[in-house]
Amino acid sequence: MAYYVFLVNFTEQGARTVRETTKRADAFRAMAEKGGAKVHTLLWTLGKHDVVSVIEAPDDLTATALSLSISELGNVKAQTLKAFDAAEMRQIIAKMG
Repeated sequence: MAYYVFLVNFTEQGARTVRETTKRADAFRAMAEKGGAKVHTLLWTLGKHDVVSVIEAPDDLTATALSLSISELGNVKAQTLKAFDAAEMRQIIAKMG
């Protein structure tokens, strides 16, 4: 399983219906689970992004499908970053020239 960081911003629609954001977060967790991914962390934030989430998914296709699925609903726009844990980073360093 690989890790992904979702950087999420509310759209105008999402901001207008912000009182439903926790319900949407629950639906997002269920959507992720149904698609074979797991939401490890979901936090509402101050600053450049409205929500930051750490997801674990079996592959890039699953993570991308999840990101596009939530964006398609119109409440948020998401940017997806692939992330590496310490063990993976050690492997990356070992491959460096």
